[in-house]
Amino acid sequence: MSEAEKIQGQWYTLQVLSNQENKVRDTLNRQLQLEDSVPVYEVCIPTGEVSDVKQGRRKTVDRKIYPGYVFVRMDLYREDGTIDERAWYFIKNIQGVISFMGGEHPLPLSESELLAFPPPMGPEVNAVAAPRKMWKVGDRVVITEGAFEGFEGTIAAVDDERQRLTIEVVIFDRKTPAELEFWQVEAAEV
Repeated sequence: MSEAEKIQGQWYTLQVLSNQENKVRDTLNRQLQLEDSVPVYEVCIPTGEVSDVKQGRRKTVDRKIYPGYVFVRMDLYREDGTIDERAWYFIKNIQGVISFMGGEHPLPLSESELLAFPPPMGPEVNAVAAPRKMWKVGDRVVITEGAFEGFEGTIAAVDDERQRLTIEVVIFDRKTPAELEFWQVEAAEV
């Protein structure tokens, strides 16, 4: 028996109103405390740390990985394969829930899909703050801040740990290296 089979219920995806994910999760959890006979066991909104820069300051924030979706571990189907109406309507009657993903016959997330999620749905992994855009050597960029603002260049080196780039900018027909932070550049239009 795998770990997924030992845990009661299966994970289903709920589509919810935009920016209502936390409200739906909190309402579900409150309703579950009042009504313990419904086969709903856990409600989750997967989040991940993202390094963000605003007004020249870098800070790490928690962001929803799947905005507009809430994940619920529950027993939606009875043993005979029919939908448990009590569980179905318990979820559907929560304000902010649009529908189950999959319509009238939702499918639970597969084990391979669950591996892509952070805990508690997926395996325990060490989350690392990551920039929004991953750069690689050879990418063409436009510098948006600093002394070379407006210049185009090519990425010569990437330091993911420090989130810095070495950009080769052509000035007076010579390649000049400029060291910039990730947030100081954006992809050049091709």
